[in-house]
Amino acid sequence: MIGIFTGLLATASSVIFITLILSSSPVEDSWISLYDQGKFGGLLSLGAISNLIIFFLSIRKNKISFATGIVIASLMIVLLIFLIKFF
Repeated sequence: MIGIFTGLLATASSVIFITLILSSSPVEDSWISLYDQGKFGGLLSLGAISNLIIFFLSIRKNKISFATGIVIASLMIVLLIFLIKFF
């Protein structure tokens, strides 16, 4: 359960960080603009890369249940990206 929360939190914080670094406009305006252009799913997938680092660190420390939560969170992000792209 804590792995799912950590995975979603890491993705959300990475998305906010990437938006703040790469955009000069406010975060909300940037997200609306990216959604209108059809590129918000790409931003989410860039944010989900941080889950890879957390996943491999948890595997290295032999925390399998935590790593399973990270994988579940990543699958939830993939489902969200699918819904944004096609609906």
